[in-house]
Amino acid sequence: MINSLINITETQSSLESLFDWIQRRNEEVTVSVEQIPFSDMKGWSTDADGCLRHESGRFFSIEGIHVRTDVGEIHEWEQPIINQPEIGYLGILTKEINGTLYFLMQAKIEPGNVNCVQISPTLQATKSNYTQQHKGRKPLYLEYFQNAKPHQVLLDQLQSEQGARFLRKRNRNIIIKVDEEVPVYEDFAWMTLAQIKELMHHDNMVNMDTRTVLAGLDFGQFEIGKEALQQMSPFGRDMIVSSQTHKAYNTMNEHLSWLTQLKSIAELSVRYVPLKNIGGGWKQDEYEISRNDKKYFRVIGTKVNISNREVTSWCQPLVQPMQQGLCAFVIKKINGIYHFLVHAKMECGNMDVYELAPTVQCLTGNLQDVPKASWPAFAEYVLNAQPAQILYDTLQSEEGGRFYHEQNRNMLVETEENFPIDVPFDYHWMTLGQIHEFMRFNNYINIQARSLIAAIKYV
Repeated sequence: MINSLINITETQSSLESLFDWIQRRNEEVTVSVEQIPFSDMKGWSTDADGCLRHESGRFFSIEGIHVRTDVGEIHEWEQPIINQPEIGYLGILTKEINGTLYFLMQAKIEPGNVNCVQISPTLQATKSNYTQQHKGRKPLYLEYFQNAKPHQVLLDQLQSEQGARFLRKRNRNIIIKVDEEVPVYEDFAWMTLAQIKELMHHDNMVNMDTRTVLAGLDFGQFEIGKEALQQMSPFGRDMIVSSQTHKAYNTMNEHLSWLTQLKSIAELSVRYVPLKNIGGGWKQDEYEISRNDKKYFRVIGTKVNISNREVTSWCQPLVQPMQQGLCAFVIKKINGIYHFLVHAKMECGNMDVYELAPTVQCLTGNLQDVPKASWPAFAEYVLNAQPAQILYDTLQSEEGGRFYHEQNRNMLVETEENFPIDVPFDYHWMTLGQIHEFMRFNNYINIQARSLIAAIKYV
């Protein structure tokens, strides 16, 4: 595993050839996404409550919810939400080649992708997809994951998706290792971890599903030799120390007690309401469900044609953002060890009220309309960071199968020495190892935080 983490040049394919391959697939695969009226979406219908549902009763639906909470400044609202109760596969196949672990990645096009092709897991499929509810062929490599033996499994977790857009949605994040020869089809290529992480430092190159799966890999669990450490960057070595240290500012027991207290005192009520009746400024016409003030997001109907998919033509709703977002971790050395400033964030679609989020996770378009005193905590600090403080700054796409052209600015910002250790009650300093400890279990670390953790480079 560590060889894969630091090997970026002596590889099956060079980075240059991988970029060429992605560009070539962009040129060769035909893609068309057209906005159409909801009534023209073949296979979809609007029920008596105004909700959008597939004729099979599977895939997902667009429904309405009423939310009431005592957390935050807004205590009650209504909104559309994606209800997709089934658990899908986000799976990556690995194989050791010449002493280095390689990951079989897919050049996949989703209808909502900003730039068509993005690097995706080997297998990315909802239960409706892999049980062929769409009447298409089965996804490639599905049998490897369905037939995996326990000794082959390197990672196997249920992880949440966006809590503000999905209602209690989870996917199975799984990585397996095989020894036998694996056929490599046209849209697939072997890559090392170091190569994938390098690609994550380019805008919209690696999709959300790859990032959430790879985030689960905890390199602090491995014994790392002196030679491997010497090949890492100074920051990479610091991240290994943050993964392995037991000298954290707060213990795991303190983190668990803090989070338990927050969940115990918070109120969150989410109930179904007919989509046609939702208030709060939402309106629906034949082409979209949107707000009068043009904020947050809208739901549109689309007709999709992608030439290399299991089904090459279909219709579906997509959620389109109306504003760009910001996801940023503030990190600080405390007693010589890097700590991440983690925010306990309540979102209406969370399974258990709070999940641990980046320091800042917000829509930047909203900030223009309010005084800075009302901005989310630390947002001004992140946006005013000096270039030397910014360790990572890349536009990353949200999941293109449900979201249309949604991208967020992802940042990793190091504080100055005088940045206070004392922070608001809903924030805690955690080492990278402690974040990974939480990530081992379901519904603790949200998808935005996992995306940032995945992008950490070690060379």
